[in-house]
Amino acid sequence: MGILSGYRVLDCSIAMAGPFAAQRLGDLGADVVKVEPVTGEWQRHASAGGARGNRINVSFLSLNRNKRSLAVDLKAPEGKAILLDLVKSADVFIQNYRPGVAKRLGVDYETLSAINPRLIYVSMSGYGESGPYVDRPGQDLLLQALSGAMLSAGRESDPPQPAGQFLADAITAYTAFEGALAALLHRERTGEGQLVQVNMLDAMAAVQMQEISVHTVGGKAQTRSAEPHAHSYIRAPYGVFETADHYIVVAFASLDAFGTLIGEPSFAGMDDETDSWAHRDEIFAKTRERLKAKTTAEWLDILLPAGVWAGPVHGYAELVEDPQVRHNGSFIEYDHPSEGRVKTPGFPIRFSKTPSALDRGAPQVGEHSREILAEAGIAADEIDRLLAGGVVKQD
Repeated sequence: MGILSGYRVLDCSIAMAGPFAAQRLGDLGADVVKVEPVTGEWQRHASAGGARGNRINVSFLSLNRNKRSLAVDLKAPEGKAILLDLVKSADVFIQNYRPGVAKRLGVDYETLSAINPRLIYVSMSGYGESGPYVDRPGQDLLLQALSGAMLSAGRESDPPQPAGQFLADAITAYTAFEGALAALLHRERTGEGQLVQVNMLDAMAAVQMQEISVHTVGGKAQTRSAEPHAHSYIRAPYGVFETADHYIVVAFASLDAFGTLIGEPSFAGMDDETDSWAHRDEIFAKTRERLKAKTTAEWLDILLPAGVWAGPVHGYAELVEDPQVRHNGSFIEYDHPSEGRVKTPGFPIRFSKTPSALDRGAPQVGEHSREILAEAGIAADEIDRLLAGGVVKQD
């Protein structure tokens, strides 16, 4: 029994941020009902990296475990009535429609809270529910760029560098997850539901709390260096360096001791708090040349025992085989009915009494439509009629 066992979540979101937030609630034991069109949610048809899967593409598979699927046509009056009926017993409702769409569909907070005043309604958007950017597309890359994150690393002469992950989506997902949990706690104390609004822009700004505060409070400009320094507000050496066989990362080592370890005499006597800024590019360049002399493993054997913060640069192939990852059980494996053996990142939060568990893999379109409708009190012959009429779908 997960920590959220007994709570029901209606997941009406699409793409990554919303489904990822809902999946986290499912991982903690909530009964997550993915409400999707009879043709299937958008992400089912948009593969990531060309990984199509058998019947479920990998992108959808990775974001929708521990959910049941109800495939229903919300544009049909009967379909919308089904959703409104489910709202009566739901605890959390999640949507990431563009601002205004929920109102047009008749599934906005005012409408649903009138049906169920205890409902936690999580509304996710790109830029907020109103304002000059309200109609702009809230896509991950656009928010990385707008939030200032791309100009915190790399060479000043190079173009801004985006993250290699859907960073804005993931951060927004976790923000919505956090908001839903906090609102549920408030409801436990008071009995009242509420509207929880999360947008990608604010989430991306908040996660850069330290960096932005250095600018707004400390008055320090966000200035990239001539060398590919890993962070505009961190002293040298700080970044990725080539070795004889691969790469290594080094994070703000003490210059005097570090110079001795890598054979760079010019670092002797340098002050870590002043020279590391005044000579940032010089330190980076000299470190880069010295570290080419040995392999990554050789440097780690030298640097780690001396207390230098250093580490290898993994790709995904190395990550899944890493001994610490194996020790932690960071990945879970299970057999999916259509996709075969599946290995994905697991549960990042560990509870001693209410551990997360994998109860089901990502569902087929409408796989659980019949059982969800039966739980809602709809008679079997009525469910048959809805299925035959295409209002709902059972795969």
